[in-house]
Amino acid sequence: MTPVTVFAGQKVALFGLGGSGLATANALKAGGAEVVAWDDNADSVARARAQDAGIGTQDLRDSDWSGFKALVLSPGVPLTHPEPHWTVRLAREAGVEIVGDIELFCRERRALAPEAPFVAITGTNGKSTTTALIAHVLAQAGRDVQMGGNIGTAILSLAPPDAGRVHVIEMSSFQIDLTPGLDPTVGVLMNITPDHLDRHGTMEQYAAIKERLIAGAGLAVVGIDDGPSRAIAERRAGDLVRVHVPTGDALCADAVTVRDGIVRDPDGTALADVNGIGSLRGAHNWQNAAVAVAVARALGLTGEEIRAGLSSFPGLPHRMEQVGRRGAVLFVNDSKATNADSTEKALTAFRDIHWILGGKAKEGGIFPLVPYFQRVAHAYLIGAASDAFAATLEGVVPYTRCETLDVAVPKAAENAAASGAPEPVVLLSPACASYDQFRNFEIRGDRFRELVQALP
Repeated sequence: MTPVTVFAGQKVALFGLGGSGLATANALKAGGAEVVAWDDNADSVARARAQDAGIGTQDLRDSDWSGFKALVLSPGVPLTHPEPHWTVRLAREAGVEIVGDIELFCRERRALAPEAPFVAITGTNGKSTTTALIAHVLAQAGRDVQMGGNIGTAILSLAPPDAGRVHVIEMSSFQIDLTPGLDPTVGVLMNITPDHLDRHGTMEQYAAIKERLIAGAGLAVVGIDDGPSRAIAERRAGDLVRVHVPTGDALCADAVTVRDGIVRDPDGTALADVNGIGSLRGAHNWQNAAVAVAVARALGLTGEEIRAGLSSFPGLPHRMEQVGRRGAVLFVNDSKATNADSTEKALTAFRDIHWILGGKAKEGGIFPLVPYFQRVAHAYLIGAASDAFAATLEGVVPYTRCETLDVAVPKAAENAAASGAPEPVVLLSPACASYDQFRNFEIRGDRFRELVQALP
């Protein structure tokens, strides 16, 4: 835990008692603050846990806001759009500042160990893999690494900032919006494409929030393969590393580039080769690897340490996760691909694909994936989207209606083994939410893994 001492002796309101909210309440209490916490869920188990931990709970609508020094808001709670949450309105009316848990970490870091290395990563796509990859490379080189934030572990649950300890933190746009004092040693912006516009109003506002992460960073590492990110890099006044994955012949002369899996310095020097690293297949992972190389170099790792870390990276569960082989057949769990954009990354990384897809469809279905159908040997349809997806596949990709994952996996394994391809791939990349048959994508991916392990 990182006790938050910057509010010692003061009264703080906290709304949202999920995982990060409860961790924040405990950290504030450990640092000497008086916490008044609340959650709109009347049956909140977390509210009971907070009470058990000695944290005061009270409906903040009934509180005297003049006594609060700050409101700590869960990132899942609307700050601006579609309309401010009622706690936000009450805080603003009382002149109480609104912050999130990462802001508390930043203030504690400035007070305790301002030189402590802090890497913050954001982007519409790829930020989780890049966060995990950076943390892995650093840990393999013997660094004391604490990884958390949006990737799963609340930042205040981690060990405190220290000059000999590196915090590697994934940040969503919601978290950035609640961190006005964000000042990482290295700030990473992967890319920007339209997302969460229901919470940010416009694409311009969404991009502006992402830009805040690198605005206060000592060093900015920015992917420049999309227009908004490229414009942000051009505005950056401080130290900057550009990362570029060219799709044509044109190269950015002053960027770390990746072509054919080789990461190169701006002067052309080869820094790393990710070819043959199963967990880093695909051009999208080339960008992730290049960013990790840039960050690791900035933190003092040698080329040998970086290459060793890249080659041993196991990947993230449920994101193009290689879960086994049966003869020549490779089985890949990409259950986290809940829309066509995510599935596109997997379809571009493999050939001779036996594709398991379906579930609760998103708007647009799989029509955007038509250009990649040539890579698919056979499709296996599960879940509620089967009829709609069959209509898109009809006459282009042979398919089998399987209804459930339990039927699809052995059927796909059998067909892949009989295909005669040098490395056929059974790929679970549903392009759908899981809610029609599974509570979440993790349970869906775990079931796929179990079925693969049970194959003869």
